[in-house]
Amino acid sequence: MPCTTLLAGKLATYDGSTFAARNEDSGAGAFTPKKFVTVHPEEQPRHYKSVISHVEIELPENPMRYTAMPNALPGEGIWGAAGVNEANVSMTATETITSNERVLSADPLVRLIKAQGDQPEVPGGIGEEDMVTITLPYIRSAREGVLRLGKLLEQYGTYEMNGIAFQDVNEVWWLETIGGHHWIARRVPDNAYVIMPNQFGIDSFDLEDAFGEQKEHLCSADLREFIRDNFLDLSMNGSEFNARDAFGSHSDSDHSYNTPRAWFMARYLNPKTFRWDGPDADYTPESDDIPWCLVPEKKITVEDAKYVLSAHYNGTQYDPYRKYGDLSERGKYRPIGINRNNFLSLVQIRPYVPAENAAVEWIAYGSNAFNAFVPFYANIDDTPEYLANTASTVTTESFYWANRIIAAMADAHFDLCKAHIERYSSAVAAKGHWYIKQHDKAVMSGQGCPETKADPAAEPALKPGTREEINREIAAFLKEETDKVLANVLQEASCAMKNGYSRSDA
Repeated sequence: MPCTTLLAGKLATYDGSTFAARNEDSGAGAFTPKKFVTVHPEEQPRHYKSVISHVEIELPENPMRYTAMPNALPGEGIWGAAGVNEANVSMTATETITSNERVLSADPLVRLIKAQGDQPEVPGGIGEEDMVTITLPYIRSAREGVLRLGKLLEQYGTYEMNGIAFQDVNEVWWLETIGGHHWIARRVPDNAYVIMPNQFGIDSFDLEDAFGEQKEHLCSADLREFIRDNFLDLSMNGSEFNARDAFGSHSDSDHSYNTPRAWFMARYLNPKTFRWDGPDADYTPESDDIPWCLVPEKKITVEDAKYVLSAHYNGTQYDPYRKYGDLSERGKYRPIGINRNNFLSLVQIRPYVPAENAAVEWIAYGSNAFNAFVPFYANIDDTPEYLANTASTVTTESFYWANRIIAAMADAHFDLCKAHIERYSSAVAAKGHWYIKQHDKAVMSGQGCPETKADPAAEPALKPGTREEINREIAAFLKEETDKVLANVLQEASCAMKNGYSRSDA
């Protein structure tokens, strides 16, 4: 699916956590409702069959419990999308990426061939529909995730190009598929972040490490021969191997759809490191060589991640909501926060709390320019109804549908509604942080939640409870705030209707 990913190592974040964040977006003209669920071992299939490719896979007998963000409506399979298992390992899958003709001719994608006449059906490979379900319940580290999925790709192949992130408390890895059966993966440096905009991303790749100590690089077993036999290495005079040049694309459509997103994210997180604008810019929205990973100028927060993954080129000439000045380039590039965002998930795995509380999953539904980011504990037996009850019926009792309604109205009246959205987003994030901190304190003190001071403005004390109970409290607060902003946006949109008239009957 069209998506945007942000990853960060533990020395690049404000609290020493690892971050793995991704938007899932629907294709043009489509909207895919999502839900937040827990999958228990008894619910995990032992014999798996893909809806799209019809590939069949026998799965291990010992799955772990995990959270997931599957499609809410039946028809296209599971599409688990993002989640955390009970070993505090996360996976986000997938971001659709690009390739080139040289790769795809050497190792074609493995597509379903339907039965014709006397010729039986030939199943296709694995894809985005399948990857979380067949991988996440069985891995106990990010590296294990890379290796398990890598073996599945080599055995079954894939029918599409994808990028997948794996994360534990210490490491974040990014895997990219190459043709039908090949792959590479690189560990995100601890002090760096990664930006991925639907394009093959890994640039520098150390093949010696991948076939040696495997400290920072992993790949399919025959990748070196695959590169050599198909003349894929484009480096000059023995220079460093560049995987993006070898396996990726540099098309005109990349320059309107993909590279501008990387440019905006890096421009926000490294505003002083490079020149981003003007004739002497180091990088422009159409640069093919924006680095895959960078060391940020300051440590990255959850709010930074939400901002860049909600961005519509805010403050630039490309902003589709720009109203003044030169409007000739307004809407020129594909936004990150687009109308067809399905959800945004950021998994934060924290090293400073007990392991059972370490994994927090921040979630937003709908178009990210108009929604709020809210945290939930991930090591849980069930998820709040407000986030799990998504169905085909449009209702404000569903977090997904409430956000879709808010976005559709606020987009049409952006200037009138943006202050309401900003206040909503800030209030939800602040109270979400508060809930998590208070429960962490209660667990670590062993004495229940701390008493509040006798200050009428102070937050009320948080009652001791399980992670599921805390999540339900967060969801109840979230619904209150979402209902409030819905009412405010509805009021603004109603007053701005075209059939309004200034004279009343009073």
